[in-house]
Amino acid sequence: MDMSVYDPASLPDLLPLYYRRLFPFYQYYRWLNYGGVIKNYFPNREFSFTLKDDIYVRYQSFNNINELEKEMQKMNPYKIDIGAVYSHKPSLHNSVKSGTFQAQEKELVFDIDMTDYDDVRRCCSSADICNKCWTLMTIAIRILDRALYEDFGFQHRLWVYSGRRGVHCWVCDESARKLSQAERSAVAEYLTVVKGGEETVKKVQLSDPIHPFIKKSIMVVERYFEQYALVDQDILENKQCWDKVLALVPDVVRENLLLDFQKARSSVDRWEKLKKSLYLDLKKGANSAKEIMLQYCYPRLDVNVSKGVNHLLKSPFSVHPKTGRISVPIDVKKLDSFDPYAVPTISLICSELDNVSTKEEEQVSPDEGEPDIKRRTRDYKRTSLAPYVKIFEQFLDKLDHSRKGEMLLKSDLKKEF
Repeated sequence: MDMSVYDPASLPDLLPLYYRRLFPFYQYYRWLNYGGVIKNYFPNREFSFTLKDDIYVRYQSFNNINELEKEMQKMNPYKIDIGAVYSHKPSLHNSVKSGTFQAQEKELVFDIDMTDYDDVRRCCSSADICNKCWTLMTIAIRILDRALYEDFGFQHRLWVYSGRRGVHCWVCDESARKLSQAERSAVAEYLTVVKGGEETVKKVQLSDPIHPFIKKSIMVVERYFEQYALVDQDILENKQCWDKVLALVPDVVRENLLLDFQKARSSVDRWEKLKKSLYLDLKKGANSAKEIMLQYCYPRLDVNVSKGVNHLLKSPFSVHPKTGRISVPIDVKKLDSFDPYAVPTISLICSELDNVSTKEEEQVSPDEGEPDIKRRTRDYKRTSLAPYVKIFEQFLDKLDHSRKGEMLLKSDLKKEF
């Protein structure tokens, strides 16, 4: 049997090896401990494990990385979720006086799931994805990452592939972690443009003048729109498709276009005709083309995930039980070349490790008494997980660097007074 081909039934056999030799515990702790500046920040963090057969264990907490590591190796969770930093240790939440156990801080998080685009993608539906619709995730990251950085000033944004059909963002700046529920809601609302459920036909309503944030978002969509929507998704291919698009334009324009569309040869031609008609009838359809583009391409956020301080979100480096893919950080600088299908599965990295170990044993046995943490640092480096841990480390270096800068600034201010 080819070990690198993932079979969900093999997960219980693979997880012990993954948590024993490949999971990047050292970097993981470096992240969630945030420099150890705040006492009890890590010990008061909630972890939640999903075990075999969907057994769900919430409110776990650990005093240090060794405790977390031991517990994960003992329980071999199918999924790891990260929650808030609480006022008390989550593991003691039952013994704390009622009402005093409160979620205090958490990263500002975003969750974008491809299923929320089912009304506008033609290639796949529900949990399926392909290279034709993955562009939606690329557009989402481009738009949101720019806004979080330029409009809100957040420096530390960790983008992570969910392992199957979506992406998550962890905004880790101190100011983001301290946001209240109301402030998180305000950020999420600001970033929400597509509104309304299944029964809402027109989900984007632009006002005049268009907000600068939306203008910049449209510029991102324009870069991808022709290839993604008109070629790959072919959104004006036939009557059934173009009726959905024409439902979003003013009635007057719609009637004229029906005839034009029948004569035209392709989605690209039909889009040109649509833009031209709207342009000629500016008063009625000034923003219609932009609204259509946004409805088909703008990021669709699960705002509830972003609003709640105590909401759980799947952890980076968790394994997706159905696909076997590791939930890995994404390098935003190389976003267009990110391929969800190239993300390593647990079977692949475990088989890579086995191959390395076998070769080594044939050559020379490793040093006796070599510290475990050292050996494991070496282990993941021998597998396809290595480049993704490196992206994570670069993110952590930036966090450390800015923390040192802030501490220097504080000590300089103290000297002045």
